[in-house]
Amino acid sequence: MFVRQNRNRSGSVSVQILRKERGRSRVLRTVGCGRTQAEVSSLLQQAAYLMRNMQRHGLLFTSQEDRQVEAFLATLGNDQVRVIGPELILGKVFDAVGFGAVQEVLFRHLVIARLCEPGSKLRTVDHLQRYMGVSTSVDSIYRFMDRLHAGLKAQVEQIAFAHTRRVLGGKVSIVFYDMTTLHFEAEQEDDLRRMGYSKAGKHQNPQIFLGLLVGLGGLVIGYDIFEGNIFEGHTLIPFLQAIEERFGVKKPIVVSDAGLLTKDNIKALESQRYTYIIGARLRNQPEEINTLIHAEQWADGHTRVVHAQGKRRLVVAYSSKRAAKDAHARKRGLERLEKNLRAGRLTKSSINNKGYNRYLVMEGKVDVRIDYQRYDADRRWDGLKGYVTNTGLSPQRIIDHYGQLWQIEKAFRISKTDLRIRPVFHRLRRRIEGHVCIAFSAYTIYKELERGLMDKRDGPNL
Repeated sequence: MFVRQNRNRSGSVSVQILRKERGRSRVLRTVGCGRTQAEVSSLLQQAAYLMRNMQRHGLLFTSQEDRQVEAFLATLGNDQVRVIGPELILGKVFDAVGFGAVQEVLFRHLVIARLCEPGSKLRTVDHLQRYMGVSTSVDSIYRFMDRLHAGLKAQVEQIAFAHTRRVLGGKVSIVFYDMTTLHFEAEQEDDLRRMGYSKAGKHQNPQIFLGLLVGLGGLVIGYDIFEGNIFEGHTLIPFLQAIEERFGVKKPIVVSDAGLLTKDNIKALESQRYTYIIGARLRNQPEEINTLIHAEQWADGHTRVVHAQGKRRLVVAYSSKRAAKDAHARKRGLERLEKNLRAGRLTKSSINNKGYNRYLVMEGKVDVRIDYQRYDADRRWDGLKGYVTNTGLSPQRIIDHYGQLWQIEKAFRISKTDLRIRPVFHRLRRRIEGHVCIAFSAYTIYKELERGLMDKRDGPNL
């Protein structure tokens, strides 16, 4: 047994205790790193003390059987070590959801790998070989994705929905819908990958729309993909009808944000006998309704049904916390406009109703200025939030249900960051759908693991 000093690239010196075994030096313990001579001297003294104790009391292995185990482990190389934690934990959740019924072992490997080491298919091949001892190739994965699209995708979606319905007590009574964009590292468009408004700011890349439907707690129900240049307001009704036909969901309450609030959508939802809660754009309401809104003496937590037409109601709520947030956002938007105006970056083309550009006006023939009166007038909207609904729920229940929309935003955030569903490098539609299906399955596992941990923390597991 001896002590060794190693100088690292950063200039620090690490102090280690080693032992000679079969002609090789094995590190028993790293004492620490020091940058100054005094720190290194102190570490050497600690190493000497630890080494004396280790020699006096023996090493970690004391019995003959333990020494045999230690000798065996010393013969193993890195290429013979397998990581079994993901399969022990995630594999158990995979089976609990019901995905074990999919008779393709590569599906299991790809879903678990997406959770552990999300990345390209080449990176997945390396991960499976290096850590799971699974030998495959990129071509094999592509061939599997073709099979996934051809027949397994419907089975996977049915399993995920059946699990969600089981967790929710056998009934899906309320659903949350939203859309996001997934861009491609490509330049050419095709029938599916189209240039359009990108929520990620990747306007120069072809994209697709991904629609996601979740239940309470963010549990997955279904998803679909659409052309990248479609108006998202046109996707809601076809999506709901497809989900209803595919899974037999019977007219749940549909909750969505204001991006899907159009007259056509409202009429279609009502004609199909759906109940809904959709975020309202209060500034776009008729003048007589806005007059009623601002005639109210709003206090924190106050709600009111401002307008009703048949079963359709406009509910407005006020929050002092939201008011502070709105005021802060407006101030930051104004500061950005002022900065761009001073830099000469604002032109006639900048004048539109997008975001805080609505404060810009033309002065004379060529000059652009900020309309501070309109900026001050917008203070009256701070803290107000509107909801359009045809449910018979109380205003507070409506607000509570709409407040669960953050779950779907979290689902998109997890898919884009933790699972790295984007950017997408595939070209063929069947491969794109296979890629999304694998990420969708991985998210299902993620949510079930999260649910199990929460149940364990709060009480007995279900």
